[in-house]
Amino acid sequence: MKYKSASDILPQEILDEVQKYIEGELVYIPRADGSRKKWGEKSGARRQLSIRNDKIRAEHKNGCNIAELADKYYLSESSIKKIVYIKTNE
Repeated sequence: MKYKSASDILPQEILDEVQKYIEGELVYIPRADGSRKKWGEKSGARRQLSIRNDKIRAEHKNGCNIAELADKYYLSESSIKKIVYIKTNE
């Protein structure tokens, strides 16, 4: 996150109002509720994990057991079970 000076981006009347509450300190302004992204959406990690989990489910459906999948994907057996047995929107 890059630092921005409030005097460069806010109108003077808003800056004056903010200075009544805080002056010379750093303030974090969160995103609006509707504009917040879920974890991994910006980097693509969410999509990559979804693709990996789809592959795990397909391999399990084709006969690969939990232990083999855990070894192949370097995950615990309980993690593989969560992926395999979770209900998907199919």
